[in-house]
Amino acid sequence: MTAARLTIAGRAIGTAEPPYIVAELSANHRGDIEQAYQLMVAAKRAGADAIKIQTYTADTITIDHDGPGFVIEGGLWHGRTLYELYQEAHTPWEWHADLFAKARELGITIFSSPFDSSAVELLEQLGAPAYKVASFEIIDLPLIECMAATGKPLIISTGMATADEIGEAVQAARGAGCREIALLHCTSGYPTPPEDSNLAALGELGRYDVVTGLSDHTLGVAVPIGAVALGAAIIEKHVTLRRADGGLDSAFSLEPAELAEMVRACQIAWKSIGQPNYGRAPSEAGNVVLRRSLYVVADIKAGEELSAKNIRSIRPGHGLPPRHYPALLGRRALRDLARGTPLDWSDLSE
Repeated sequence: MTAARLTIAGRAIGTAEPPYIVAELSANHRGDIEQAYQLMVAAKRAGADAIKIQTYTADTITIDHDGPGFVIEGGLWHGRTLYELYQEAHTPWEWHADLFAKARELGITIFSSPFDSSAVELLEQLGAPAYKVASFEIIDLPLIECMAATGKPLIISTGMATADEIGEAVQAARGAGCREIALLHCTSGYPTPPEDSNLAALGELGRYDVVTGLSDHTLGVAVPIGAVALGAAIIEKHVTLRRADGGLDSAFSLEPAELAEMVRACQIAWKSIGQPNYGRAPSEAGNVVLRRSLYVVADIKAGEELSAKNIRSIRPGHGLPPRHYPALLGRRALRDLARGTPLDWSDLSE
């Protein structure tokens, strides 16, 4: 685990703190700001720490073109052009001020993934407390430098990125003035099969001296819980009101009750990590007396030898530890010892 930390809107984030849960709205507002509000309310009630949106338009992220490379092949969005996909998925810029106001009303942090410098400019005007670099943009170093120049914390997703690309992104961010960086391990499959998650990469990300976390696209909550157990300090997960309603990202999103369960389970996983310790936990203290120890199991007269017939290792644990059993055989009792007596050195001859 890394000891790095960062702070967003007054909330310290790092392995010494409970996991920071980010609910990603993405396209699940389905073009309806009221549904976006409902998602924000649901995320707050579920215990999420932050709402994340995306700031782009179809024209700022691509061009209207149906030539080679501009039509998606395979996956959830097969056959659609990039332009029409982003036209449907984008969060209208005219909503942004209202969404930020709603977040203040709810008492939940909101920030965004900007996809060009004009988006950064808008978010700066709204007082965004941090910026998220989407996996697909990790190679856009000028964009990363633009975000970093604000001095705000950067959370960078690493989906599809090589080690060199991750290093270049971190170097670009630091070179442009960013001092608080988180790297989120990510597999950019929609949805991601759990076996493609490769959570072991979390430990590798720590070598960049950053906070580490997970941006997850698997179904369910098991993978985020595993990530927290491995040291993830941030968990980002898409949220939808109802998967049955459809929507571009709903198939790999959590419903509110599932998000609440993930929040609780991640907090439990974090609490369970603790520190390396071979001592007794407070909850164990009362059970020590139930361990095995050496007892008299048949009456022994004074002067009689101890043998396998009259002493044994049994529960409870008030007698001598079982490791002394070989040394006790053949010794003689200094007094009468009744069946059920825990053995003590003072009862035995040398």
